[in-house]
Amino acid sequence: MSRYGTTPGRPEEYRQKGEKAVRPRDAATLIILQQAEEPRILLGKRSMKHKFMPGKFVFPGGRLDYIDQRIKVPSELTKTVFTRLRRETRSNVSDAKLRGLALAAIRETFEEAGLVVGRRSHEVVRTTNHSWSQYFSHGVIPPLEDMDFIARAITPPYRNRRFDTRFFMVHDSTIQSDPSQLSSASGELLDLHWLTLNEARKTDLPAITRMVIDVVEERLKIPKSQQQAAPAPFVRNAKSKWLTSNL
Repeated sequence: MSRYGTTPGRPEEYRQKGEKAVRPRDAATLIILQQAEEPRILLGKRSMKHKFMPGKFVFPGGRLDYIDQRIKVPSELTKTVFTRLRRETRSNVSDAKLRGLALAAIRETFEEAGLVVGRRSHEVVRTTNHSWSQYFSHGVIPPLEDMDFIARAITPPYRNRRFDTRFFMVHDSTIQSDPSQLSSASGELLDLHWLTLNEARKTDLPAITRMVIDVVEERLKIPKSQQQAAPAPFVRNAKSKWLTSNL
């Protein structure tokens, strides 16, 4: 059984018997790897007011917004990453949506942690969206070519809230703001910290976050130039059985 399925959800997250499964919503998460004597990752604590995973430590991230699929940026995911993102997706999932998931991870990190993850650029991207407008005001564009796709997980069908989440990873060389200055402007994430992998494992983590930390650890054993070609585990539940494949 996948490690994603070893920890049951909170009782209030389960559907009542006979109810139809909730369709998962597309979401994205960003793992930022801080290069130090011992690598660190950014985690924040979800507010206890949230109905989905309250009080849990997670990576910055959230739901895909329409604007993320529509906005035009002068950068692109690598062919290697795009190829892996396209695997095991419905035929009607467009490249704009897959690219939008990577952009959603950047936007949510900016909103939730105040971090500007990007690449310096003089190119102007115009948008009326408040979050993206604030992001571009820092003179950056999303570093899509530097983003690695490292995991995908779908919340089990017996939950009231379900997400089809893609996990992306970037190195801290893409941070264009002070990484020590963390803020939660949106109120989504509290108690933000840069933690070593072992420190992160000691926090109150969802099972999938714990699994992704293991994925990060394995990826660090690969030369950076080869990391984007490494497979990403895809974890989901079908007919009460946990399935894991590689993308």
